[in-house]
Amino acid sequence: MQIVETERLTLRRFREGDAEDLFAYLRAPTATCFLSLKLADLAEAKAEVKKRALDAGSVAVCLKQTGQVIGDLFGGGAGEEEEDGTTSVGWNLNPQFGGQGYAFEATRALLDHLFRARGFRRIYAYVEDHNKPSKRLCEKLGMRREGVFIEFVSFTNDDAGNPIYENTMQYAILRHEWMSGRPALHECAS
Repeated sequence: MQIVETERLTLRRFREGDAEDLFAYLRAPTATCFLSLKLADLAEAKAEVKKRALDAGSVAVCLKQTGQVIGDLFGGGAGEEEEDGTTSVGWNLNPQFGGQGYAFEATRALLDHLFRARGFRRIYAYVEDHNKPSKRLCEKLGMRREGVFIEFVSFTNDDAGNPIYENTMQYAILRHEWMSGRPALHECAS
């Protein structure tokens, strides 16, 4: 991914030195869908950063002024879905930085990059029905709710070890919908 700058953020590939910041929010993920990404220690975080650095669809969200990684995005990586111009996106922000509009600013920049620079036709996101902040984010981005998958996936188990299935919504937006109302954002050479 090219480096993308917004008013307050820089979106870039992961790189050496990002492990501490990644560990800060993945040592105890708050969203159930990220529980499988939980990191046990800094060594595990360093290995995860190396893996993400090689993944074109993995994006570090950094404060422009300090360079601190405050979250990550995914979307537009290699995969079969891309053959028809469709990709999924997702976001995970350090809770310390929640409520300040960073998730919207970063995700808006990612969608703009995926539509304008990468030429995707359709972008979608899965959101568990109890994740109200992510549902609001999708709607603020202009995505429409296309459906609800009842008891679609399980990320946790109950006390007896039985899976707890969650309802998942799919939100999506098409390129022509995005282009009709969004200004281009500044991209830098990588």
